Amino acid sequence: MDFSSRGRNLDCNCRVCAARSVHFSYAGRSATMRAATDGKAALRNVPDPMTLAEIRALVQADLRSVDAVIRARLKSSVPLVDQIAEHIVAGGGKRLRPLLVLLVARACGVKGAAHIEAAAFIEFIHTATLLHDDVVDGSALRRGRHTANQVYGNQASVLVGDFVYSRAFQMMASLASQAVMEIMAQATNVIAEGEVLQLMNARDPETTEQRYLDVIYRKTARLFEAGAEVAAVLAGSAAPVRQALAAYGRHLGTAYQLVDDVLDYRSDPGERGKNLGDDLAEGKPTLPLIHALKNGSAAQQAAIRDAITCGGVAQLEPVVAAIEATGGLEYAARLAREEAAQALACLGALPDSSYKSGLAALARFAVDHTT
Repeated sequence: MDFSSRGRNLDCNCRVCAARSVHFSYAGRSATMRAATDGKAALRNVPDPMTLAEIRALVQADLRSVDAVIRARLKSSVPLVDQIAEHIVAGGGKRLRPLLVLLVARACGVKGAAHIEAAAFIEFIHTATLLHDDVVDGSALRRGRHTANQVYGNQASVLVGDFVYSRAFQMMASLASQAVMEIMAQATNVIAEGEVLQLMNARDPETTEQRYLDVIYRKTARLFEAGAEVAAVLAGSAAPVRQALAAYGRHLGTAYQLVDDVLDYRSDPGERGKNLGDDLAEGKPTLPLIHALKNGSAAQQAAIRDAITCGGVAQLEPVVAAIEATGGLEYAARLAREEAAQALACLGALPDSSYKSGLAALARFAVDHTT
């Protein structure tokens, strides 16, 4: 697979890129060890980091506009599409990806309203993948509510997911930007490959850390990366800035997903809106499991292998005990902190502003979130 598209750094030394045996290239920034160390220090020393609500307040008017665009663009003359669309909108969510697009666009001095449309279509791509994911995984609960497939059935969910995808591309085309179309065409293709790779890894205890990191790059980080780069393009930023911000998005998305996988074994289901051990139930070997399988005792390894192969949560208690005993959760959390530090280092390409501060706070949120 060729990962030589724009927005990646041949000099990037982060562990995720190394683990995937993929080198990312973007001219104008070298992710040196010193920059990574500076980023970690900055992550530790952020004074009174903003809450998510405070970050959102920086672009509150834009977020309201995005919500209006989402509702308008989801409208269809087909009643079932409208019903499922309303189910999706009512489900809420943190809207991190649109927030990222808006903050990057404002930090780059965007003019006009194209970034509003971009934030909405980035959220549409995310929504479409969730509709498809829930069908593939057989999920019944998301954000504390029944999934669309649970309420309307698998066929309707898949087809409406297709509608949301195609509507996103209509919105992209309306911007008349070849660069935006290229970024998003590449991103959605990589995301689709990630879905297939995750399916291949399911119930496979031989899944390696490299394979796992490849999946989370494709399924999660790639859309963050694309959203940040699209925002910079729409603001007319120079290539080095665009590429640095794409790298910021990639590291941010990776950090967020690593923590999300930790929370699958250490969180409050009522607060998070998902059942504890959902990944294990689906036979997904995430990083805490992979680390425990590599470092556990023979008995622990046997329990984990059996749990991954069979799926379900019958072995949840001994598996969680093995993960805790081997430091699997802390290992994944430490890698997330390293990724967030890399994200912070990328922000050196931006002039100081409240929006840049918001992006720095978003990197901190990625490692601190609990839902």
